[in-house]
Amino acid sequence: MPDTPDTHTATGLYFELFNEIGILGQLSRALFEARLPDGLVLPHFTVINHLIRVQDGRTPLQLARAFQVPKTSMTHTLAGLEKRGFVTMRVNPGDARSKQVWLTHAGRRFRDTAIAGIAPDLAGMADTLDPEEVRAVIDKLAILRKRMDAARD
Repeated sequence: MPDTPDTHTATGLYFELFNEIGILGQLSRALFEARLPDGLVLPHFTVINHLIRVQDGRTPLQLARAFQVPKTSMTHTLAGLEKRGFVTMRVNPGDARSKQVWLTHAGRRFRDTAIAGIAPDLAGMADTLDPEEVRAVIDKLAILRKRMDAARD
């Protein structure tokens, strides 16, 4: 039998929680990427979704820090988005040595289309938990995310 943390301790419970989140992350990523157009992967979508959520005009370095990836990885992701016309790169007026990332109409449409593409899958899960339970889980996960986000800064 594999050695696993005792789920009767705080450490064990949090390990179990993060293990479930990790598995859900893998399953949801595979599902979502199966619905994206060829050549696009979840990081492409998440960058656009992030820019819509927090507002575009971020620098590649700000995005790399937000996603906790090397700047070179973010630059590669942004190049793919720019190639498809989903973002444009403009000189940063506050620091001409850097650029800012701006969403295009095509980028916003891509996000909307991607969400619409996975909507039937999500609707098929609606009988798993009732809406109040889903809201409660979201609220609790948001508290944990904010705590972890603050701890990384």
